[in-house]
Amino acid sequence: MSIVLGKGVVDWIARRTNEFGAFGTDIGIGWARHGELVAGVAYADWNGPNVVCHIAAVGKHWATREYLRVIFDYPFCQLKAKRITVCVGEGNAASRRFVEHLGFQLEAELAGAHPTGDLRIYRLRADECRYLRAPYALARPDLLRAAA
Repeated sequence: MSIVLGKGVVDWIARRTNEFGAFGTDIGIGWARHGELVAGVAYADWNGPNVVCHIAAVGKHWATREYLRVIFDYPFCQLKAKRITVCVGEGNAASRRFVEHLGFQLEAELAGAHPTGDLRIYRLRADECRYLRAPYALARPDLLRAAA
């Protein structure tokens, strides 16, 4: 498995999430297995304290410690963001469960703001992110600089 960086990751995520365009960013960190992307995170709308993330994946068993550490290291340690915002449509129960499992907290709901119903807005603060601590932090520090 290997880290993949750049606009190709962003485009891959956009195709899988039915987004319009490519989130207005070229910053993406993907996870590839046998040369094929299996997961990706696009980072957009960074304003200093906050960055918006868009996440897509295929299959199972892609959320390794190494990859989780890298995708949270970038916004919190490199950008120095204080929080990450993720928006999930009400109809996407699997994505809601996934971001909640990662530690994101539901912060707000925008009634009727998504094609599947309400738009749910989640946040994760740096001080709440378990992926910045052991055992994740100690998994493979060499990957962190690969994504820089």
